[in-house]
Amino acid sequence: MNQDNRLYSMIHFRSIACTLFLAVCMAQPISGQEMQIPLLEFVEKGLERSGQLSYESRQIDLARNRADQARESRVLPSIQLNTNHGLVPGVVSQRSDLTENQYYLDPNLENDWENWAIFTRAELEAVQPVYAWGALQKAVQAAEAGAVAAEQEFLAKRSGMEVRLAELFMSYQLVLELEAILADAQETLDQVSDQIQEMREEENPDLAEKDVFQFEIFQSEFKVQQVELRERMAQVQRIWEHILGAKGVRPDPMALEPMDVELAPFDHYQSRAMVQRPEIQGVRAGQEAMQHALDATQARQYPMLYLGMTASFANTPNRPRQSNPFIINNTNFLSGAIGFGIRQNLNFGQSNNQVERQRIESRRMDDLEEALSEGILLELSERYMDASVARQKVASVEEALGTTRNWVRHEQLNYDYGFGNVEDLLEAVKKELELRVELKQNVFEWNKRLIELYSASGEPLHVLMGNGGEE
Repeated sequence: MNQDNRLYSMIHFRSIACTLFLAVCMAQPISGQEMQIPLLEFVEKGLERSGQLSYESRQIDLARNRADQARESRVLPSIQLNTNHGLVPGVVSQRSDLTENQYYLDPNLENDWENWAIFTRAELEAVQPVYAWGALQKAVQAAEAGAVAAEQEFLAKRSGMEVRLAELFMSYQLVLELEAILADAQETLDQVSDQIQEMREEENPDLAEKDVFQFEIFQSEFKVQQVELRERMAQVQRIWEHILGAKGVRPDPMALEPMDVELAPFDHYQSRAMVQRPEIQGVRAGQEAMQHALDATQARQYPMLYLGMTASFANTPNRPRQSNPFIINNTNFLSGAIGFGIRQNLNFGQSNNQVERQRIESRRMDDLEEALSEGILLELSERYMDASVARQKVASVEEALGTTRNWVRHEQLNYDYGFGNVEDLLEAVKKELELRVELKQNVFEWNKRLIELYSASGEPLHVLMGNGGEE
């Protein structure tokens, strides 16, 4: 059989296996019994068990955490409590004319080393912004838009994973179809072999040794294809077991049929892609975040009015508090203060540079949207072309296969009536086998290209299945 017509030349098992083994984590078995699973459920389970997607989802958690932190910074962004504790001796005065709250008048006051007590002091400081020209609110809005951008970036990676999982699902279907084709071909080859053996025994003069040799060569090549098919089947099954955590699970349906979806005009997919693609939505959220960040940076150039609060407390039982308000006993006091303040960054050159840098980042985000739109247009155009060509290949091979089947029946009748030859019959059988394999390969390619087209236009997989792609 020609090398270009090998059974699996169009199935990229190796690339699929490498991608999924890196992306999908091990999972607990879902069942020890043989079962069938539909496409959407298989994709969903693969996504749930994907270690790569779990890793990427942490970026969303981080972005949401930054948004929460920005919201919390609007109320008492700085509040601190400091405490001190220890053992201190008491004090004693030799003057009998002074009361305890007048000890500050005794210049010879001494420590009482026989009287110890626990010293406790606490200091509370807090700052509350009152008016910051909208800088705090803009910072919150920037963080929230950044979280939306992170979510859209995750959805874009999830969409790519959906396409690879769907391709693996259809690869299993294709292997099962090829298995059935080879089984039918083996039955036909056994019949031809029996007929050749019968002609040999009858010493039929119509049997040429050339035909026998060609048939034996074809049988040898066919055995190679059977071995390769078994290995491909084992490879796909191993990947399925890795993804699902179960053995004996097969696709439902097992037959690989072309998705019954008519291609819309290219403008339809382009208009939807420019609205629905997660990358586009993520860039637009990033633009919003950059604009809010720019507004916040500009607002920080102006003076900020804030409210400051402090409270201090100290207590030591063996040291009396003094009655004179100008005399502070560091071990026994209570005080507090509240007031307004103004904070202004006087390094105007640095402030202007920060604003200019933010403007540059905002312009870069605008350029990114334009570049991304161009990239999506090119990708979508290629996907649309591939899908159109794949659909036409399916129709053409279906037509050729119908003609070839008539040819096989014609050669079989001629052979049965005694005026046919083995070479013509074998050539017809080989052509039918090749076209059956090519048809299933083209169906696989059409379904794959259609899924890629829908993904490139921003449509999730379940939308395609709802349009008639799944029986």
